[in-house]
Amino acid sequence: MSILVFLEQRNGAWNRTSFETLDAAQKAAAELKVPVIAAVLGEGIEDKAGQLTAYDIAKVIAVEHPLLAQYTADAYTAAAEQVIRSVAPRFVLFPHTYQVRDFAPKLAVRFGKCLISDTVHLRAENNGLVATRQLFQGKLNSDIRAEDGAFISIQAGAFRAAEPANGSAQVEKFDVALAPEQIRSKPGEPFRESQRAVDLSSADLIVSVGRGIKDKDNLPIVEELANALGAEIAASRPICDNGWLPMERQVGSSGQTVAPRLYVAVGISGAIQHLVGMKGSRTVVAINKDENAPIFEIADYAAVGDLFEIVPALTEEIKKAKV
Repeated sequence: MSILVFLEQRNGAWNRTSFETLDAAQKAAAELKVPVIAAVLGEGIEDKAGQLTAYDIAKVIAVEHPLLAQYTADAYTAAAEQVIRSVAPRFVLFPHTYQVRDFAPKLAVRFGKCLISDTVHLRAENNGLVATRQLFQGKLNSDIRAEDGAFISIQAGAFRAAEPANGSAQVEKFDVALAPEQIRSKPGEPFRESQRAVDLSSADLIVSVGRGIKDKDNLPIVEELANALGAEIAASRPICDNGWLPMERQVGSSGQTVAPRLYVAVGISGAIQHLVGMKGSRTVVAINKDENAPIFEIADYAAVGDLFEIVPALTEEIKKAKV
């Protein structure tokens, strides 16, 4: 028995959530003492499959076919079904992407299994898995016991991306049987977002500001900290909704998803919509006067107090350290 994880690539580029899902699979597999098998679908994916051999997994399955060159629900469902029936894994994991939301429910129905979607945590219990989903915009957590054969999708930002680990997995090519008549839809031109002036997803250091800043005229306090660190400035939704910073600076479920080396949250309470966008950060520093703010639950370093006192003092110390 194993955990099978499908990693998503499009036009030769990985979806970053794939590696967060791989991390979830590795952690669950370690608790259950079962191997992890990774699968990737597409055409001309030899190089992408080869990259996965560096990770701590048992095997990489490369599923190549001309009908998988462009995503369609029919082709991906049929191909994934054949892989799953061949591997017979105990659990199947996916990144919770728009693509997975399209075909995974259909795939789960073919096996008569449930799809536990948008999972934020997995834990082993009684030799099985318990998946945690958030309800009512993160106000409640729901634990769902996953039966053998269950399909599980992992929420973006819920886990940190898996890192290469000098793995020795081998790539196994999987011959999938697909025919043009199985494909009932034709892929159209993919949606393209307007080019962002700022790509926070590639930022190494981010200082993010929330409604605790109180007024637009107070923003320079946080901007000075960002400048001292050499960091990008970002914000929670209320700041951008008020027009204090441009929308391209927003982090969260309706903004950008980031995973910097350092994320400094200033005056941000930590609503689930914001946490979704930054939980993949390596180190989180939170500054907030409310000691019960949800942001402190995921913070590596916490400063409880008045940001108007803490931030200028922190900025000054950073400047001194650079001299």
